[in-house]
Amino acid sequence: MSGMARKLLNQLKSKEFREYLMSTHFWGPVANWGIPLAAIADTRKDPSFISGKMTFALSIYSLMFMRFAWKVQPRNLLLFACHFTNECAQLTQGARFINYYYIQAENKTTEAKS
Repeated sequence: MSGMARKLLNQLKSKEFREYLMSTHFWGPVANWGIPLAAIADTRKDPSFISGKMTFALSIYSLMFMRFAWKVQPRNLLLFACHFTNECAQLTQGARFINYYYIQAENKTTEAKS
């Protein structure tokens, strides 16, 4: 076990890892994590505040950047994970939007007519 811990520590102290920490391959995705974290936090809020157009735009944005993160060399898996998380959060928000404005709204109008 200590050999594995020593190997991990040596990897963290390596020049390559320090260079990675000072690159845009690291700081770009770190700065981008605010978007999916905000979307996840918004899942607790009232769905009447959800913008369908913005949710759709952010879904397309994240899909495009997931592809970019996968295709760029070397692959940026941290950026991919960030946009995958955002895509899941935006799809959740989109489902909440559709449910609130289309499914529940139809039920309310049907009940009002009865």
